[in-house]
Parts: sequence; structure tokens; C-alpha cells
Amino acid sequence: MKRSACLIFNPVAGQGDPEQALSQIRALLEPEIDLDIYLTTAEVGADQLALAAVERGVDAIIASGGDGTLSAAATAVVGANIPLGIISRGTANAFANALRIPDTIEAACQTILQGATRDVDVAYCNDLPMVLLAGIGFEAETVELADREAKNRFGMMAYILAGIQQLRNLQSFDVEIETDDKIIKTSAAAVTVANAAPATSVLAQGPAGIIYDDGLLDLTIVAPTTKAGAIAATYHLFQTASSGNAAERDDIGYLRAKQFTIKTDPPQKVVIDGEIVGTTPIAVKCVPAGLKIFVPTVEEEEPTEKLDGLPNLTIELKDAT
Repeated sequence: MKRSACLIFNPVAGQGDPEQALSQIRALLEPEIDLDIYLTTAEVGADQLALAAVERGVDAIIASGGDGTLSAAATAVVGANIPLGIISRGTANAFANALRIPDTIEAACQTILQGATRDVDVAYCNDLPMVLLAGIGFEAETVELADREAKNRFGMMAYILAGIQQLRNLQSFDVEIETDDKIIKTSAAAVTVANAAPATSVLAQGPAGIIYDDGLLDLTIVAPTTKAGAIAATYHLFQTASSGNAAERDDIGYLRAKQFTIKTDPPQKVVIDGEIVGTTPIAVKCVPAGLKIFVPTVEEEEPTEKLDGLPNLTIELKDAT
């Protein structure tokens, strides 16, 4: 008997042709999976459609759209033990990148067809489900600036341009961070609590490698005191994200814990998974293995050559002629 799945499709996500994307998904999946297809609308979001699918007791839920759609569907599936397939068609594709899911339609569909799943952590921030991260201060402001029109025109660059705009009017605030075993007080321009984060979420990248199934949350404090320092700190975090090394600047701090309570003075805007949800204070708590997702069975291909470090090594490049 064929597997069945509820496909939740956002027709206004991304920059491609949605009809073409939907027919491609159907062509790839329908030979093996009975698809029950629902489109999101301005009135009915991915979270409502996913909750209804959970209540119907579907075998699997597949969400296709931008980060907002994927996050909304994921939050509805938390704790339901129903596997979630991700077909990313957004601007940033942070969700797919953070969970190491391919972000082309074909590769994402192959991942779902292979049927391998993995349990990943989720979190609750002020009782709202959070799959990726909560940003306070700078991150929140950046999301607000990278509006849909800019995202459609500039894609990923919209977030970076918004970040640069933010650096011009950087505001520091006092922050108190409480964990199970300590209370930290400092001032910061941004505080980010990540469950999973792609390298593009620069302000989450204090620690080396955010692990999405370790039962812990990663908190990064970015506390530059000048605009030049802010640019340098942001660039340093971009480099650490790319290289997998932890940040090593005095104005960047980070720690891991199961839960955090964060207060700020003055209150700061808070973004959860790309959506502005209010202001501080916040309480964030990790829910280990709260979400089951389809993941690739084949890990990323390893580099095919590594010669550095061999004793007495010389390499001579030959002319291409």
C-alpha cells in the first residue's frame, strides 16, 4: 500500500513559479506517496493546516514554502510523532540549511522518498514553539527591515543589507540572563538563543557548531560598543560560522544551557523563527527530540582530496597545455 501524506504548499513563497514548483513536487512524489494537497491562504496558515492534519492522523506532513511556512508547520507537529518533510522554496532557506536538508525541490523530494527520519530538539519561547532561534535586539530589528519586497528583489542580500542598516543605529541595552546554575548581567546589542541555526544567522554563531539534537540551547551575546566594532564583530561571526570555529573576540560571549530566562532594560523586540512576537522578557526551554523530520540518508560528500600536512610534501602544478 502506498504511503499517504498531507502536503501543505504556500503558493506565494520564493521567487519561482509556484504552479511549476507544485507540479514538479507532484511528479516526484505521487508515484510513491498519496498526496492530500492543501494551499495556504492569507486566512489559513500552515500551522492551522498542519494541526488539522495531525488531528486527522496522517502518516506524514510535507511542508513547502519559505521559512515562515516551514516553521509554522513544524511547530504544529511538535510532540505529535508524525514525520515532517521539508521542501524549501523561500529566500533564505534558513530552516532547511539549519537542519541540513537540501534546498532544491528535487533533492528535498528524494530525501522524503528515502524515508529516513531523525528526532531533533525544539524549544518553547514564552510558550510559543521555536525550531530555529529567538533573536533579541539587533536580530529582531534586522528581520523587520528585510521586508518581502526587499527579499524578492535582493534575496539573501536583503538580510545582509538590513544588517548593515541596523549597524548605523546600534543601540545597547542591559541584559540579565538566568540559567539553572547562574545569573549573568551585561550589556549587549544583540542576544540570540538558538536551537538550530544556519550559518546565515550570523548573530547566533558564537559557539562552534550548533547541534540540533543535544538537548541544549546555544546563547550568543554580541556586545560591541562602537559601529566599527559592530561591523567587525558581525564579520567575525560570519567567519566563525563558515569555518566552524568558536568566536574569539572580547565583545562576543556564548554559553549552552537547557533553559534561559532573559530580561532587558529597556525592553527589546523579540523574533522567533523569523517572526516578530513581542518584547522581552522571555523564557526559553529546550524540548529534546520534540520533532521528527525526514533527513538525507547520505551525508554530505566528503572532499575527495586532502594532502596538506604530509611529510616532505611538494606539489608541482603542471601547465594546462
